[in-house]
Amino acid sequence: MNLQGIVAVSGKPGLWRALAQNKTGYILESLDAHKTKLIANLSTAKLASLHEITIFGLEDDIKLVDVFEKMKTSSNVPDAKADGKKLRDFFREIAPDHDEEKVYASDMKKIINWYQVLKDFPLFNEEDPGTAPVAEEAPVAEEAAKPVGAAAKTEEAAPAKPKAKKPVAKKA
Repeated sequence: MNLQGIVAVSGKPGLWRALAQNKTGYILESLDAHKTKLIANLSTAKLASLHEITIFGLEDDIKLVDVFEKMKTSSNVPDAKADGKKLRDFFREIAPDHDEEKVYASDMKKIINWYQVLKDFPLFNEEDPGTAPVAEEAPVAEEAAKPVGAAAKTEEAAPAKPKAKKPVAKKA
């Protein structure tokens, strides 16, 4: 499954494809039918690349790509609007070692919504190119693989601004 270049933007619904990068951020295109364009400013928007997202697990974190692979083989993917009990039962099947205290129903709904958006795209059935960069794709902001449902937000360090030089005082 090739999820390179597909991102989720904080504060924006849906999934986005990274098209290009400019000085201030990334030019994104929505994956829905409207094909809306968005310029995500890196100083204000947080981008999460789907191939780096993980889910809290009991032993180790579970990659979102692995969850999607199991969802592909599952015949009974529930609707994202189903009740929390039905979603939890489904997640026990596809990710039996997920941490039930840290993975909330809202996280499960988001993952199922993302799956519903992605399952019809050809890239969903492509092989992952691995770590080798692909020339056609725009580079995506590399965030540490953070678990879905993480309570603490990681703050991005702002680049240090150079100090302004003061003019030398003239002697009288």
